[in-house]
Amino acid sequence: MPTTPVILLVEDDPDHEALAIRALRKANVVNEIQVARDGAEAIDFLKSIGENNPLPQLVLLDLKLPKVDGLEVLRFIRALDRTSILPVVVLTSSDEERDIVASYRLGVNSYIRKPVNFTDFAEATRQLGMYWLLLNQCPPAS
Repeated sequence: MPTTPVILLVEDDPDHEALAIRALRKANVVNEIQVARDGAEAIDFLKSIGENNPLPQLVLLDLKLPKVDGLEVLRFIRALDRTSILPVVVLTSSDEERDIVASYRLGVNSYIRKPVNFTDFAEATRQLGMYWLLLNQCPPAS
């Protein structure tokens, strides 16, 4: 079991994955970061919580994912008792109103549109890490 809480980053774009991890590290976020590169991988990780994987402190979730889309992953998270209150931040390129509304209806904690500019994306990720991991009081892991 890791000594620091885990962040589950669900991201299929390798550039966005690397940039998000770099921005979190630059913000001195020391949490272990587990990466799921598609929705099915994210659901498998969440199914194995308590067996092989710890409960994440935060889920950063892209919506446009291969295999299983992000809204289905969010629906899965909210349906399970052990993950239903996990903080989930949608971090996506979609600014479609239906995605925003659907995410909030499914219980997302925050919806952030990924900035197109990499510098702005890195800064947005850093601020997310600072808020959700340092300022926000998360629910207990048990």
